[in-house]
Amino acid sequence: MILLIDIGNTNTHVGLAGRKVVRNVDLPTAGWRNGTAAKQLRQFIGSTRIEGAALCSVVPKATPLVKQAVKSLTCQQAHELTAATIVGVGVDYPDPASIGADRLANALAVRHHFGCPSVVVGFGTAVAFDVVSREGNYIGGIIAPGLSAMTDYLHEKTALLPRIKLRDTRSVVGRSTEEAMLIGAVHGYRGLIRELIKELRVELKCRRLPVIATGGYAKLISRSLPEITKVEPLLKLEGLRLFFELKTTSNPES
Repeated sequence: MILLIDIGNTNTHVGLAGRKVVRNVDLPTAGWRNGTAAKQLRQFIGSTRIEGAALCSVVPKATPLVKQAVKSLTCQQAHELTAATIVGVGVDYPDPASIGADRLANALAVRHHFGCPSVVVGFGTAVAFDVVSREGNYIGGIIAPGLSAMTDYLHEKTALLPRIKLRDTRSVVGRSTEEAMLIGAVHGYRGLIRELIKELRVELKCRRLPVIATGGYAKLISRSLPEITKVEPLLKLEGLRLFFELKTTSNPES
């Protein structure tokens, strides 16, 4: 099995894969500092034989801790996906080193499975669009505040607005404060996604544009959005799996 690790700001997404991701778990990224995440990783791996590992990270301080844990638990040196190491998708961007590695993992997976041009919409701490050009290159994207970030901010900065659990609503007229906030978040984000996809189609000069949604709220927001081609919750882990496969195939000794 291949160990896959995507180090995010809030959670670290971990998977085990053969020809596809077969098992996954989320670990709190803060846990790498005190060793609890390493213990949870050991429990997740169990007796599984690990043949290799790949990771990507948007939390530089956590990266060496994760690499150390992987090495001690599996005796494997993890391949790290960055703009300098990526294979399987080109990078056409003014400052490649500034691209979040998780976004490159998404781009690799979407190009491999859905062709190009194509777009990923990731619903995480931020809502991030990642665009693969007709030539098969990552060319940039769009970043907006995430759903939880927006609703938590409203709760923290106002005296009367509650913290809410995101869910769908039937009406677009709120009959309570909570319902009004839900409509603004869920229906409002659908409008945001729809308009940005429309602009991307114009920019990329194509009518058919595969748009793949991933991340925590992908299923919720993609509901009633025909512009979304498919929801792939494990897209980043699949991108890491492909990265490991391509990296070891092209350079078996690496």
